[in-house]
Amino acid sequence: MGDPSSEFRALIERITQAICRGDGAAAAACFAPDGTYHDGFYGEFRGREAIRDMVENHFHANARDFAWTLSDALSDGSTGYARYRFSYTSKIPGSEGVRVFFSGISHVRLKDGLVARYGEVFDRGTALVQMNFPAERIVKSLARWAEQEKPGGK
Repeated sequence: MGDPSSEFRALIERITQAICRGDGAAAAACFAPDGTYHDGFYGEFRGREAIRDMVENHFHANARDFAWTLSDALSDGSTGYARYRFSYTSKIPGSEGVRVFFSGISHVRLKDGLVARYGEVFDRGTALVQMNFPAERIVKSLARWAEQEKPGGK
């Protein structure tokens, strides 16, 4: 059996690079059939078809020129963590052409060499400020995400 951290690093690199090039099918193939991707902006997507759709019709509908750099990828074979630096150019009205940068941490649960659940933690406000969103919109978004963090929040 290989090194769990090396295998995890290769898997998460396949996902991130597929997402960057807009290949939703290739990203989704790295997930278990009922796998979940919980995105910090768009929420939860379950199953390969939903994950493919997220990449192609959410990520790439609203941004372009993705760059996703991983570091410190570690795994014990059942759980993995990696730090990342992510950037994109916005296509959202009012912030078209703005380059957005942020750092975060991915937390991944693994099953049979595939992703069972992908989640991430990053400062969403940092991205919203860079996109020049009005303060009221930022506060509304952050308040909604804060509510989701509470027990029983959704």
